[in-house]
Amino acid sequence: MFSHTDIKSSSELVLFSVDSRGVATVTLNNADKHNAFDDTIIYALNQLFKAIAQCDDINIMVLASTGKSFSAGADLSWMKRMASYSYEENLSDANALAQMLKNLNFLPQPTIAKVQGAAFGGAVGLASCCDIVLASDKASFCLSEVKLGLIPATISPYVVNVIGQKASRRYFQTAERFFADKAQQLGLVDEIYPLSGLDTAVTAMVNTLLANGPSAVRQAKQLTLDVAYQDIDEALIKNTSERIAAIRVSAEGQEGLTAFFEKRQPTWQSAPNNLATSTNKGEG
Repeated sequence: MFSHTDIKSSSELVLFSVDSRGVATVTLNNADKHNAFDDTIIYALNQLFKAIAQCDDINIMVLASTGKSFSAGADLSWMKRMASYSYEENLSDANALAQMLKNLNFLPQPTIAKVQGAAFGGAVGLASCCDIVLASDKASFCLSEVKLGLIPATISPYVVNVIGQKASRRYFQTAERFFADKAQQLGLVDEIYPLSGLDTAVTAMVNTLLANGPSAVRQAKQLTLDVAYQDIDEALIKNTSERIAAIRVSAEGQEGLTAFFEKRQPTWQSAPNNLATSTNKGEG
């Protein structure tokens, strides 16, 4: 494990910052290209996600972007380069994207996607990998790959998991554009806000998460990943019983229960956080 102060982004097109409460923000900073990403940006994101996962002093990660669009998906110049790649080169390229998505999806900390505008192609995958998606009423989504004769392959495990097979069978094939209200119906978006209120909504969600035991939040996330789609058999019952027993006797569990019965705030709400605010922009 290491500190957030050890983390630096490898690209100026991906910003990284951490505030005094341990809230990290990873920001796509390619607004001139609607935050489209290429292999360089994918590498920068992957390195950041891997580093954040190892930081005990990071409690939450917000995934955001600058400008009007959340992300237009793959950068056109990158796609043009890929068109001339061999199968082996394309396989390596696709695997880099797949590994980045996996690291985001399984990040130990809770993750919030702030979607202010259009999210196309791979950007739908980014949103699907986050625990909570807050969108503006200007947001729109499109799984546009088939329009180019391609398929949304690397993002498919995460998108199908979020919106289900039936909706995926439609939108993977039609490449229809849909908006925040439909995305909420499908389960891709959790809450919708006016664009002017999106920052406030993210802050409120961050505060909601910070009110909870930080270790418990991480373990609760891992619990959902571990028990999903499992048979409710004796092995699963034993495992979940062991988990609650262990956290009840942990320091955080004991403090939470004691604070509740003493009618006071637990230490993680009342104790000051000594993290220094830091911002690293494209430092290698």
